[in-house]
Amino acid sequence: MEAIDVLILMGSKSDLPIMAKTTAILEEYGVRSKTLIRSAHRTPEATVATVKEAEAAGCQLFICAAGMAAHLAGVVASKTIKPVIGVPIASGPLQGQDALLSTVMMPPDIPVATVGINSAKNAGLLAIQMLALNNAALAQQLKDTRAGQAIPQDE
Repeated sequence: MEAIDVLILMGSKSDLPIMAKTTAILEEYGVRSKTLIRSAHRTPEATVATVKEAEAAGCQLFICAAGMAAHLAGVVASKTIKPVIGVPIASGPLQGQDALLSTVMMPPDIPVATVGINSAKNAGLLAIQMLALNNAALAQQLKDTRAGQAIPQDE
């Protein structure tokens, strides 16, 4: 695997349109990322191997998107000490409520930062904030973006 800062994993190819928002944000900020399809249930060995390969490639954090049972983020978090951001995907009869609860309700000692259902853009921005802790240029770029989003106050 080439050198990356963020690995984006998703449980299904059907999640790609939603997670394209994460990729777009990371590209906008010049953050190196890779996107792969991995399943906590269908390809558990490949998922674990991918986490180890990404860490060897310099990956600083993981973003995991999944719907329904949504165990992908938890499995990844159990295999790394790097931060993991979970993106619950709206699917199935509960439209993401089950994925949200599966992602946010992690057992003690295996945390997963969780954004809202289908909130792929926020997952990307949260990743940038985390990376900016040790990257002054990225922090400044984020500050500049936020300043440009400010609503002018009435005088």
